[in-house]
Amino acid sequence: MAGQALFSDISRMVETISKEKGIERNLIIEALKEGLLAAAVKKYGTYREIESSYNEETGDLELFEFKEVVKDEDFIDEEVEIKQSDALKLDEEAQLDDSIGIKMDISDLGRIATQMARQIVTQNVRDAEKEIIYAEFEKRKGEVASGTARRVERGSIVVDLGLTEAHIPSREQIPGEVFRPGDRVQGFISDVRQTNRGPQIIMSRANKEYLMKLFLNEVPEIEDGIIELINAARDPGQRAKLAVKSNDPAVDPVGACVGVKGSRVQIVVQELQGERIDVVPYDEDPVVYVCNALRPAEISKVFMDENSMEMEVVVPDDQLSLAIGRRGQNVRLASKLTGWKLDIMSETDDAAKTAQTLFTLMKIEGLSETMARGVFQAGFSSLGALAGAELDDIMTVPGHETPELAQVLKDRAQKTLDELIANGTLNEAPPENSGLQEPVGVKMDAESRLREELSQLEESERNEEEAQSATTEAETEESVAATSEPETVAEVTEDPDSEKEIEESESENTTA
Repeated sequence: MAGQALFSDISRMVETISKEKGIERNLIIEALKEGLLAAAVKKYGTYREIESSYNEETGDLELFEFKEVVKDEDFIDEEVEIKQSDALKLDEEAQLDDSIGIKMDISDLGRIATQMARQIVTQNVRDAEKEIIYAEFEKRKGEVASGTARRVERGSIVVDLGLTEAHIPSREQIPGEVFRPGDRVQGFISDVRQTNRGPQIIMSRANKEYLMKLFLNEVPEIEDGIIELINAARDPGQRAKLAVKSNDPAVDPVGACVGVKGSRVQIVVQELQGERIDVVPYDEDPVVYVCNALRPAEISKVFMDENSMEMEVVVPDDQLSLAIGRRGQNVRLASKLTGWKLDIMSETDDAAKTAQTLFTLMKIEGLSETMARGVFQAGFSSLGALAGAELDDIMTVPGHETPELAQVLKDRAQKTLDELIANGTLNEAPPENSGLQEPVGVKMDAESRLREELSQLEESERNEEEAQSATTEAETEESVAATSEPETVAEVTEDPDSEKEIEESESENTTA
């Protein structure tokens, strides 16, 4: 009777479980069939061929035992065989070697078998429920969810989401925030895992996606595609930077995200426990983008290395601490936001570094200070960079626009580099009275000075060539004249007065 009690009124049981657990009706029926079959196998063993089925008309579960039809005289094993005469009583069309099903009485199942069936049904329903929950939250991955704080386990906040519970690990919490049981908790569904204990939902309040989702919910222009969220960087609970871009020239992306009197951004700030948020306008030019990300610091100049994704940002001396931020927070967030490695330095340090570079470059044969500044402004910040550069890049240096001149400069740079390394003077500091530490802006523009020097040099070379050409032509004319003209004898006309003066002079000398 235990089996009959468990599997009675199946139709009502299926409907009830389906509504309460949200499980499909077919899954529940399959679980019941599997449980009934397990109970039958437990009682009768695996030797007999038994199958379970669900009768849609009556709403009952049924057990059938299948036996092979054999001749009456060949009948041996009643557990797997049935006499032909008996088979014809059950089915008039039964033939030899057919497999005929005989309905069994499920009320004969014992208490132990019935208990096993109950466990299997319960486990299958529970597994189906876990699969439904996993599939549901897998779809919601990347969304914001709200729930109620239940308890704290090993530093993780357990949040009741209704169908299941979610965990917010300590690393995904905003530092300093405290939730008590019953408090409302909102977070970003960052991960959904399937474990032996069921689906595990991981929520986060500290990652950047949560910040971006909050703005998506508060700013309709983002949902409409007018404003685009590019990236975000966070120091949870303290400061964050959000890069935005407008696809409509008439819409200010920063103003739209901030809202009237900061109404929109304040809602996000309150949800993030007072976290300060900088909304940064995105720009296709990486230099402009980085300068925007480093605000409110003022930027003097930027040196960019695209190959290594590095930028050297120079700021006025009084802006250095503002650009770096407290404990490097401003530059660190700007670097995460833009994807560039940033090195902040003051104008004083930059001038000293520039002087060091110029002093080293001036050791190259034939390179004056102005020419060294031209090399430096072309983007070569060290002797090694110049020696290892491609000719196309060196040809951007004023006065070295041809491959031949570029190759000469490259070879000389490599030679100088080898010599300085061998002598151990590669990082030798320039003399204090060298004048190289004077800011570049105070001097004449390096490129114009270089071109002026080159122009003067070319003019001097032309003058020398013209002088040599004139001298050669004069010598040629004299040579031709000496060959073609006859010798002439100069006539000397005696001057009586001159002879008289000579005689008087000789007479005075004799007297003396």
